[in-house]
Order: sequence, then structure tokens, then C-alpha cells
Amino acid sequence: MTQRSFWVRALWFVFVGWWATPVVVNTAWLLNATVVLLPIGIKLINLVPTVLTLAEPQSLSAPESARGQHSFAVRAIYFVFVGWWLSLLWANVASFLAITIVGIPVAIWMLNRLPYVTSLYRFHG
Repeated sequence: MTQRSFWVRALWFVFVGWWATPVVVNTAWLLNATVVLLPIGIKLINLVPTVLTLAEPQSLSAPESARGQHSFAVRAIYFVFVGWWLSLLWANVASFLAITIVGIPVAIWMLNRLPYVTSLYRFHG
């Protein structure tokens, strides 16, 4: 997939991304609190870079992107012991930074890495 232009992504962030991302993150955490809806919550967290700036992930079916991922078992163990609490803290710090002019670049960097912090999922944007 090809990325949208810088200007389209910047306009998206200014008008939609900055407020929609916290909504998606909080919705994902409500879903993650249940066992049944956990897969949907994780999928939403994996979509945070797209919601934030319209970053297009590479297909996970591509051999080069699948090679860079940790196994499901490793990612699940990491999520249970570290990912769930660290990513909540990470997302809240990033959301706070996003409302400051100076913190926007760091917030975007942090939120683009939220899938990895949550479950070691490498978002190939």
C-alpha cells in the first residue's frame, strides 16, 4: 500500500486524529477488560497509527513483514505480564503530549509504537 501525502495525513491529524485516537485507545481498553472481546481490543490498538495519522500498515501476509513478528505465544505472554499496563500508561502520556504544541512529535512517535508496546506487534507503516 502507498502512504497518503504528508498534507492529507497532517490535515487528518489536526481535524480527526488527535481526538479520535484517545477514543479508540479507551474503547480498546474497555474491550481488553473482557476475555471475549480482547481480540477486538488488540486489533483496535494495532490500528492506532492509522487512526492517528492515516499511516497504512503493510500486509501481514507479506513474507517480509511476517518474518519480523514475534510468535503469538511470546506476544501473548508479554501482553499478560507487561503489555496491558505499560501500553495504558504509554498511551496516556502520549495523549497528554499530543495536546501540547511542543509534544506533538513525541506523541506521534509514541502512538505509532503503541502496538509494539502493547503486544510486541510490529506495525510496518
